[in-house]
Amino acid sequence: MSSATSLRSRESKLVEGEYAFTSEHFRRIAMLTREASGIHLAEAKATLVYSRLAKRLRTLGLKDFQQYCDLVASKEGAEERGAMLAALTTNVTRFFREPHHFDHLRDQLLRPIERMVRDGGRLRLWSSACSTGEEPYSMALTILSVFPDAAKLDVRILATDIDPNVVQTAKAGVYSEEAVSPIPSALRDRWMAAERGERGNRWRVRDDVRSLITFNQLNLIADWPMQGKFDAIFCRNVVIYFEEATQNAMWIRFGQVLAPNGRLYVGHSERVDMPGFVSDGLTVYRREGK
Repeated sequence: MSSATSLRSRESKLVEGEYAFTSEHFRRIAMLTREASGIHLAEAKATLVYSRLAKRLRTLGLKDFQQYCDLVASKEGAEERGAMLAALTTNVTRFFREPHHFDHLRDQLLRPIERMVRDGGRLRLWSSACSTGEEPYSMALTILSVFPDAAKLDVRILATDIDPNVVQTAKAGVYSEEAVSPIPSALRDRWMAAERGERGNRWRVRDDVRSLITFNQLNLIADWPMQGKFDAIFCRNVVIYFEEATQNAMWIRFGQVLAPNGRLYVGHSERVDMPGFVSDGLTVYRREGK
């Protein structure tokens, strides 16, 4: 290799590590990620991308990122593309994260329609990026604080995520003592069961809570199979990873599946400035219409 070629090779490296990781490798991975999930990866995320995907190279026994890029771009690489997205997806969550959202859900949405639901009305909520389940279970516990007999009513929560691994964790509904600490003790003790294990106490969500929730894998930029309208959608700290055009398209799609006066709950750094939505509190939006 000539000295000029060697210099260009060193200059193109984004991250120093076990595997060479160049700007071209990053560009290909970022393009595939955007096409598959809508997530925009800025080059400032190169170190994060490298650290998460280097583990995939080791698992697959690949010698370099060139081989990995070729694999995930190929027809045979569909399964690994899913694994790549799972590796690159951020799954930061906790029970009752942003508590004001659950106070709003209880006081501004659920209590005003309590009589309607008890008279046989339909109530549908969607946790659109449910991660390991803390968000939809928090939604369920909020519902149960108003409707302790929700399992006998027409009340359902849909919980979806692009990562099938976290969906399986959410379905299991088992959490550490530390994870359940934000749950009000009265709700935790009534709707979760403590279990002793070798690694300390765990808490298992009871079946009458789990029965309210349907968990499924779903890519938000793909087709949505749902038919009915939702009274509330939680999509928090998701669209910040999308480019502006994708963000706007997502808000429009949510508006199309929200019932009139339905609420959209978003992350603390997200804003919905679209026709048909009006502010209904801190990072809460109401769909206009009758």
